[in-house]
Amino acid sequence: MSAGVNVSGSIRRRLLVQLVGSAALLAALLFIAVLAFVRNVAEESHDRILLASATSILDSVSVQSGELTADIPYAALSMLGNVSDDRVFYRITHPGGTLTGYDDLPVGGVPVQPGQPVFESARYKGEGIRAVTISRRLSVQGVPVPVQVSVAQTRLGQATLLEQLVWSALYIGAGFFVLASALAFWSAQSSIKPLRSLTEAVSRRGPKDLRPVTRPVPAEMSPLVSSLNSFISRLQASLARSEDFIAEAAHRVRTPLATVRTQAETTLMRVEKEKNRASLREMIRAIDESSRAAGQLLDHAMVSFRTDSLELKEVNLTELARDLTERLQPVAELKDIALHFEGGSPVCIQGDGILLQNAVRNILDNAIKYSGQDSEVWVRVAGSGAQQKIEVEDQAGGFGGEDTEALTRRFVRGANAKDTIGSGLGLTIAREVAEAHGGSLIIKNSQTGAGACVTLCFPSH
Repeated sequence: MSAGVNVSGSIRRRLLVQLVGSAALLAALLFIAVLAFVRNVAEESHDRILLASATSILDSVSVQSGELTADIPYAALSMLGNVSDDRVFYRITHPGGTLTGYDDLPVGGVPVQPGQPVFESARYKGEGIRAVTISRRLSVQGVPVPVQVSVAQTRLGQATLLEQLVWSALYIGAGFFVLASALAFWSAQSSIKPLRSLTEAVSRRGPKDLRPVTRPVPAEMSPLVSSLNSFISRLQASLARSEDFIAEAAHRVRTPLATVRTQAETTLMRVEKEKNRASLREMIRAIDESSRAAGQLLDHAMVSFRTDSLELKEVNLTELARDLTERLQPVAELKDIALHFEGGSPVCIQGDGILLQNAVRNILDNAIKYSGQDSEVWVRVAGSGAQQKIEVEDQAGGFGGEDTEALTRRFVRGANAKDTIGSGLGLTIAREVAEAHGGSLIIKNSQTGAGACVTLCFPSH
């Protein structure tokens, strides 16, 4: 099925990679956010317990007999012990030195303002500690004395708790990633399901099933289906034209050839008779008709297929018409027809040169073919701001009261064409070429009434 198809990756794979990548990024952000949150919550909770313990110890400091004393309550230190098995250190200081506790505790060295606790992290006895220092003023013999209390605790328990929280955050992030990846896979499958369904519907069709696609599709696939239906419509029309062409060509070519064969056999049987001359003339006429019909049928087929994919280039209509006039000059001279060309400055359009040449040649050929001896044919090229024209005028008698629009249909010929060899495709080819270039074919009698005037009109680009 995929032979000859230029495949560049997979939509499902690309979508899956993008969705899983987004899920991984969101999971990482979620992990970082949860980790930062639980870390802050753990540290704040620990700091609050430290502050409560320090406040309890500070409240136990009093003045007795003019001296500072401290009766540290058991609950002040046990509340820290209940949190973890970490070691707890404390120190109570005043301007005179350390009242009680660990004198070498490396925190609380800087005076602290009452009501403004200071939290610090340091190392003590080879371990990391977290400490808080608070103070208040006590009146000793009428003199306000600042008292500071520092409480510290090792961080092993806090580190263990943080490790547990990290693993919890990791599990949350991993779970989110797994769930998001599963949803991404489901979304990728669901997104390409309409495309796969459309592919299966089209692939199940037979070679002659050219119905438009009517299966409901998402809005994003609407341009694709519209283009597909447009292509099917063009293909159907092209196949119909091809079939008609084959049938008509077979009929139009086979009949004259059969006439040739019949007349040749008749001639063979009547070699010595006078009627052989008439038979030979009929045979020559049939040969001429076959040749012309076959040529124009092929021309028409070529026009029909090229109009679907025009090879647009800049075409100089003046040069094209002048060249055709010169090439058909010998044919016109055989009938003593004067062939004139009128064209000045270059008149250019964007078009298919082969088709334009074919159209002009057919019109000019008709003019020469139907004109009598000692007559004249004019080929004129003119351009204006909005329209470019190639005009062919003859002196063949014109169309009388005929329907000129009908003359552009295939194999339709005028009343004056009975005794002239032709196929009825010349004007059809010219009209189809003009319409393929966005123009038109105008057929009318000349202003003098002596003949016809056929004009190819093209819009300026």
